[in-house]
Amino acid sequence: MESKSTIDTELLGYLEGLITPGRKERFLKVLSMRTRFLTVALEDVYQMHNASAVIRSCDAFGIQEAHLIEGRFGRRLDKNIAMGAQQWVDIHRHQTSKACMEALRARGYRIIATVPRADAQTLSDFNVKTPAALFFGTEKEGLSSEVLAEADGAVYIPMFGFTKSLNVSVAAAILLQDLRGRLDTSGINWGLSEQDMLKKRMDWTCKTIHSADEIIERYYSQKSGIRKG
Repeated sequence: MESKSTIDTELLGYLEGLITPGRKERFLKVLSMRTRFLTVALEDVYQMHNASAVIRSCDAFGIQEAHLIEGRFGRRLDKNIAMGAQQWVDIHRHQTSKACMEALRARGYRIIATVPRADAQTLSDFNVKTPAALFFGTEKEGLSSEVLAEADGAVYIPMFGFTKSLNVSVAAAILLQDLRGRLDTSGINWGLSEQDMLKKRMDWTCKTIHSADEIIERYYSQKSGIRKG
């Protein structure tokens, strides 16, 4: 569930020396609570603020990546509403639901539809023992028939009032908060690997430093000159 590319730890150490110790400590603390064990996929969500709010929830609850299926309405992420969360959450974009499901299954995820249907589990009964990708549909239509037909399971949030549905961003927040809390006490190895953490440290540090690309180019140029000398 991660990139196999290696990180130049000497370069990372150099770059981390350019940020404040407090910033570095904050990155390490947040990364220690990040997971790819759970992820979300938004299928053609129309309202821009809903997609953005879900990304904020991913960041808040330590979900490292999210998937946006944008075949119908194009890009639906508003950086102002996401409040910078898109910098810290890995966002993968897909043109079709099929492509998204295939990519996630290839990485070992179960495809879970968030919809009340006959075979759906309540949130409290949902099994978190294996990696899961939670799919959320459009505000009015819900998930497509394609996702519903291909999903490995379904989960829903029980409701007890006249309202029978929730805003997609609210539903995502409730599901992620509950499932993430259960992961923490499950004994499952849900954290990022050492290599994945190094990659994110590099990514986040570079996003923090002004003109990071130029600094890296200068670093390697100077390093090469020292070796030649």
